[in-house]
Amino acid sequence: MFDSGLNGAGNKGQRRVVITGMGAVSAAGVGAQALWQAARDGRSCIAETQFVRPYRGRIRRTAQVHDFVPEDHLDSNVLPMCDPVTQYLLVAADEAMAQAGLSRSERLGSRAAAIIGTGVGGMHTIENGLHLALIEQGRPYPLTVPKLIPSSCPSHISIRYGVMGPSFAVASACSSATQAIGIGAHMIRAGLVDRAIVGGTEDCLTNSSMLAWEALRVLTPDFCRPFSKGRNGMVLGAGAGVFILEAEEVALARGAQPLAELAGYGTSTDAKDHVRPDPQGCATSMTNALLDAGLAPDDIDYINAHGTGTVINDTNESEAVGIVFGDRKPPISSSKPIHGHGLGAGGALELVVTINAVRENIAPPTINFSEADAKCPVDAIPNKARAMPIRVALSNSFAFGGINATLVVRQV
Repeated sequence: MFDSGLNGAGNKGQRRVVITGMGAVSAAGVGAQALWQAARDGRSCIAETQFVRPYRGRIRRTAQVHDFVPEDHLDSNVLPMCDPVTQYLLVAADEAMAQAGLSRSERLGSRAAAIIGTGVGGMHTIENGLHLALIEQGRPYPLTVPKLIPSSCPSHISIRYGVMGPSFAVASACSSATQAIGIGAHMIRAGLVDRAIVGGTEDCLTNSSMLAWEALRVLTPDFCRPFSKGRNGMVLGAGAGVFILEAEEVALARGAQPLAELAGYGTSTDAKDHVRPDPQGCATSMTNALLDAGLAPDDIDYINAHGTGTVINDTNESEAVGIVFGDRKPPISSSKPIHGHGLGAGGALELVVTINAVRENIAPPTINFSEADAKCPVDAIPNKARAMPIRVALSNSFAFGGINATLVVRQV
């Protein structure tokens, strides 16, 4: 069933897809390197949330983007159209474009795509608009609608860089970014486009959103500790991650230096429950990604887990890893205690971590880990990064509604 080699047999004859640029805005600051250093060093970016209005909730700790001054990064003619979710996105995209060696002065044209994941879109614009309309009885800001809609994200990208091929948003909750990235890779492979700007962005750290998440009883009151005994929930985060995907021959022809290969993408749906993930569905997502990459389970050296820190999620993800990998389970870690659960941006933030893990042969730690849990029989890389050969890695995203997605990253 599987090709045990590393030749990409699952997509033999199709174009290879490489990553030539990446950028991020997160609680670690502006830049993909800032995010990677925090994850690698096990430095948590969780802190007391700063709310615009008085907050009556019990849980206040999140991985919020602090000290971000949009005027330092974006022109005054762009900002009136931007919710924070698009501000983060554009700053991350500018970084990714620059690393890829692509200039904004050269429009990307009809052979390029813009596919961006977000769970909600402009949550700050939504909440501010409702407060103005319902509490203050004011007149809504004229640009409220184009700022809040999820499609504002890819639209901003297409306008900024002259993307004239496919452009759309993916809204699949916590799998949004991972699906957006995977779809972009498949469009390149299929020959529909030569290049894609992909990723995810989110900022739901508002009063109403935090109260809603607290009502779900999935937020930890103290520390996020994935796969550890005593874990009691997750911590929300915000930010954006953006990647430049290109057909390998297109990237090499213009002299670009690939960071890594995006070797595979798998997705599946549980079709069972809105909030409780299914181990078999998660396993199917990983298996589909391996098949897509033409790889066998033994080829995987490291897994960046979905790893939320909730009792159910981590137990089921551990079971899913057992289904796919049997007794030879690769080391696995969750970077969510560092940058928080970015929801629709989560898969993008975690892909930044995964790519750097592959490039530097360092598996980042699962911090706050106190004691192994028999219900999570995995090698969770507790508390300290591990230097180890990482030729190929998986990155998992498992969303509400049973929507699962997995990416495969390979060294170049």
